[in-house]
Amino acid sequence: MSALDHTHRLAWSAVCAVACAACLWAGRVSSAQAPLPTPSFHHLHLNAADPSRAVAFYATQFPTTAPTTFAGQPALLSGHVLLLFDARAPFAADSQSAYWHFGWHVPSARAAWERYRTTQAPLLPLHTDDGSSVTFSNEWWPGTLTRAGIVAAREKGLRVEANGYGYLGGPDGTRIEFQGDMPAERFNHVHMYQEAVFCAELWYGAHLNAPLSGAARRSAGRRTDPSDCQAELGEPTWLSLVPEGTRRVPAGGVVFGDVEMNWYQRQGSTPLVSSQGQVMDHVGLGVADLNAWLAKLRREGVRVVREPQSLGDTRSFFIEGPSLELIELVELQP
Repeated sequence: MSALDHTHRLAWSAVCAVACAACLWAGRVSSAQAPLPTPSFHHLHLNAADPSRAVAFYATQFPTTAPTTFAGQPALLSGHVLLLFDARAPFAADSQSAYWHFGWHVPSARAAWERYRTTQAPLLPLHTDDGSSVTFSNEWWPGTLTRAGIVAAREKGLRVEANGYGYLGGPDGTRIEFQGDMPAERFNHVHMYQEAVFCAELWYGAHLNAPLSGAARRSAGRRTDPSDCQAELGEPTWLSLVPEGTRRVPAGGVVFGDVEMNWYQRQGSTPLVSSQGQVMDHVGLGVADLNAWLAKLRREGVRVVREPQSLGDTRSFFIEGPSLELIELVELQP
C-alpha cells in the first residue's frame, strides 16, 4: 500500500494507539540495552521544478549558504544542514501534509527584511485580525495574539523594537521564515502540523529518541500520558499566514542536534496527507548505525516505507511518522 493510499486510513484513535504502543515499548527496554544516540538533522528534501533556480534563490536570500551536491543531486549547504532538490515538480496538493514551512535564523531580522524589500524579494503577507496585513512582525503588536490579546495590546500601546520575523515565498510554493536577532545565519527549524500534538511528541521520543525542543518545553498544557495525549484546539491567533488566524495551542516539538521540528495541531477538519510528492517531501536524519536503527524501528512496529538502499556512497531507508510525514534515516560516514 502506498503512502497516499494509506492517507485516508488515518484517524485520531490510530495516532494515539501508535504513541501508546511506542511508549510501552520504551518502558520495556532493558537497562543492559543502551539506547541509540539521537539522530542528527541531516537534510530537508524539496521537490523542485527547476532545482538550479531553487538553489540560486536560497543562496541569494541567505548569503552564508553554499551551493553543492549530495548523492548526485543539487543541494545547498547551510552550516552542517543540507537542502536537497529533486528535479520533480511537486504535485498541486489539495490537502495539507505534516510539513508546513521551514526557516533560518538571521543576525538581524529587521535588516534582512529591509534588504528583501529593497531587492523586491517575495515577502508574504502576515495577516491581522481586521483584514489588513504586514510583512514584518514588528510592524504590528508584540507576540501572537488572540482577539482579546489584540484589544489589550491596543490599550497598552506597546510596540516591539527588536527581533521579529517574516516570511519569503520561495520556489514551488515554499514558505521560508526568517527570524532574529541571532548570533549567526543558519537553517534552524522545520515547522509542522500534527494530528495530535502531544501524541506526536511521545512518538518521536520513543522511536527516534528525540528530546523536546525549547519551544515545546515552554508550551503549556503538556500531556505525557500516552492513553490521554490528545488536546483541544485553542483560539485563533494573529499575526498569521492565513486571514482566519492560526490556532497555536496546543504546540509541541522535538529537536535533532540544533534543528528544531516544532508543530501545532492540524487546523481544520481534513486529515493531514502524506508528504510524499509535495514540495516539502521529507526530512533526513543522520545515524551512525543504519542496521541498528532499522532493527529497532521494526521491533517497535514503525512503518518502513522504503527499504535500505544506496544513497551516493552511503545508505538510507524511509519511515512514516505519526501524521504521514516521510522521514529518511541516512547512515553517516565516519
